[in-house]
Amino acid sequence: MTTPRPALGVAMVLGSGALFAVNGTVSKLVLRAGLNAPQLTLLRALGAVAVLLVLSAVLRPGVRRLRITARQLPLLVGYGLTGFFLVPMLYLVAISRLPVGIGLLFEYSAPLLIALWARFGQRHRVRPRLWAGLVLSLAGLGCVAEVWGELKLDGLGVLAGLGAAVFLAFYYVLGEHGVRRRDTLSLCTWAFGASAVAGLLTQALTAGAGSWEPLTASTNGVPVALLCGYVVLLGAVAPFMLVAGAMRHLPATSVGIIGMVEPVLAAAVAWAVLGAGETLNAAQLGGGALVLLGVALAETARITVPRTTAPPAPDVVGVTAR
Repeated sequence: MTTPRPALGVAMVLGSGALFAVNGTVSKLVLRAGLNAPQLTLLRALGAVAVLLVLSAVLRPGVRRLRITARQLPLLVGYGLTGFFLVPMLYLVAISRLPVGIGLLFEYSAPLLIALWARFGQRHRVRPRLWAGLVLSLAGLGCVAEVWGELKLDGLGVLAGLGAAVFLAFYYVLGEHGVRRRDTLSLCTWAFGASAVAGLLTQALTAGAGSWEPLTASTNGVPVALLCGYVVLLGAVAPFMLVAGAMRHLPATSVGIIGMVEPVLAAAVAWAVLGAGETLNAAQLGGGALVLLGVALAETARITVPRTTAPPAPDVVGVTAR
């Protein structure tokens, strides 16, 4: 049994947050080069499942870890479709039409949905600060969208960001059950596999909408194929494994709260690489701070219930479903 090392856990979460933050900008560069969101989601899933299958084969106990029963299949498919296909695809749509930081902030309203589910769906006791967190986050999103004037944000981008938040909440609920029954590697392998199948079906139903020629091009002086390699290895596989490792050293709630550095890092990286189009004004920066504070209050509002009396509410790990 691993001896908990909190400092190592914090370092792993920060590392995964940094990789995910850079991944937002890298993904936007790929989208600007001409690939669309479903194409990049498919490439990400196919690449990740290939890497994870190799890891599953070479690490003990080998491919035996991938065995499933018919009863487990619906959970694995649902987990993969929500968190590994719909969330990243909608996120990519959002950041293709919004600044990366703003797209992430809308997605980060997911923990509020989880907190509300814990209170009303599972009837768990919560501290009063849940409602303060909800109010702060909604006010923060209003500041980000600048609702007091003419809305300047792209409507489809906002809907995609909020849709990603909804499916991210489903992902947390399903994942809470999945991690009780399977090891992290096999769970992620099956989830990325389901995502890859969904991506292939999407391409077939849309008659392969979108050209794959951008893969042979360059953007900002970097080959698009190399950027896609980052999305697979350092934007999906590596951060997922870092988060899984961090869960051995920190409570899931702590992982989620520390992971909220991602929108801040993502906005900074996007501004540095992509330029003025990613700049946030003072009101939007203040709104982002309110969103993160509200999420932290909501996530820490639940009162722990012993496992013998009721199953725990799903812990929010905001960095695990990009």
